[in-house]
Amino acid sequence: MMAAISGAKAGHQVHLLEKNEKLGKKIYITGKGRCNLTNACSMEDMMAAVVTNSKFLYSSFYGFTNQDVMDLVEAAGCPLKVERGGRVFPVSDHSSDVIRALADRMNQLGVKVSLNTEVKSLIVEDGVCCGVILADGKKRLKADRVIVATGGLSYPSTGSTGDGYQWARQAGHKVTDLSPALVPFEVEELEDAKSLQGLSLKNVGITVHMGKRQLYRNQGEMLFTHFGVSGPLILSASSFCAKAIRKCPLALLIDLKPALSMEQLDARILRDFSGAVNKQFKNALNHLYPAKLIPVIVKRTGIDPEKPVNAVTRQERQILCQMTKSLSFTLTSLRGFREAIITQGGISVKEIDPATMESKKVKGLYFAGEVLDLDGVTGGFNLQIAWSTGWAAGGA
Repeated sequence: MMAAISGAKAGHQVHLLEKNEKLGKKIYITGKGRCNLTNACSMEDMMAAVVTNSKFLYSSFYGFTNQDVMDLVEAAGCPLKVERGGRVFPVSDHSSDVIRALADRMNQLGVKVSLNTEVKSLIVEDGVCCGVILADGKKRLKADRVIVATGGLSYPSTGSTGDGYQWARQAGHKVTDLSPALVPFEVEELEDAKSLQGLSLKNVGITVHMGKRQLYRNQGEMLFTHFGVSGPLILSASSFCAKAIRKCPLALLIDLKPALSMEQLDARILRDFSGAVNKQFKNALNHLYPAKLIPVIVKRTGIDPEKPVNAVTRQERQILCQMTKSLSFTLTSLRGFREAIITQGGISVKEIDPATMESKKVKGLYFAGEVLDLDGVTGGFNLQIAWSTGWAAGGA
């Protein structure tokens, strides 16, 4: 849609082919149906939030910034607001309003939209892309330029079934390894995960290790599920760990009290214990941890749950501190594409002109968005990649 708006603004006749029955199915489900359409951070921070091939985006990001996206969407009749972490949403909290704004803008610019229209393949003759063949196999649509903006493999129910990768390969492009990203992890300690299911931890720190190598470290919010771990922190970690976890399981360490040093934490535990002298160990931890977490902590420390707190030794307190600062889980795999917010990997950007998004191999063929080997962390950054690359392709 953004490529169509940009192309029409540049004076081209634009025909948008959509295989779904309506526009913007992927936008519809983003941000839990609220559509976190970009991030209001500086463009330097925007670049830093890109996990794969950030340098490639320099030209398109600065050519069509987050502010440009916000201005366009608001001018098209969808007021926006900025929330925690710079995340930008429609004031209405309805992603359908973003879709409507883009559709209205396309309409004003005379973009022709064909719904329920599936493309089977590109028409490439003598190294030039000159149209597409529709899925019914008979109809050939001629064009001077073709932009492929088919998305990746995540949420296949929205129509992103990897068609763009197939066409790119047929046109001679390299497609890098594809992996689900911004996706939950499964853990080995299933019994603990199931007992903690639904527990959300705010303001915790996590680190993910592969052997001695640290792959990811950050603070924020996470969630336990029946199969493992999820939530914003974990989803972002998945983008940095997708390649590593294919080789071997990874270690997740959760710091439940990142604001406290070991000494401060021990003093805090001593204070709690002195106020509960006659209580059993298992009943003296409710000021320190959420109720659901206490049985898991008690079990893992190996301290007798019935032991009176005044009998808990200094050594046992040290074990409790250690557990609080590094509660460990073994990450065994990522969940699949059906649950992944994005796809990591895609058409190699070495074969694409970063200023125009045109293929260096086939004239008149352009690629935009998630079909390219580009991805970022959560917070509106992946949609900004889509808007900026789409705008560059349409304008070129």
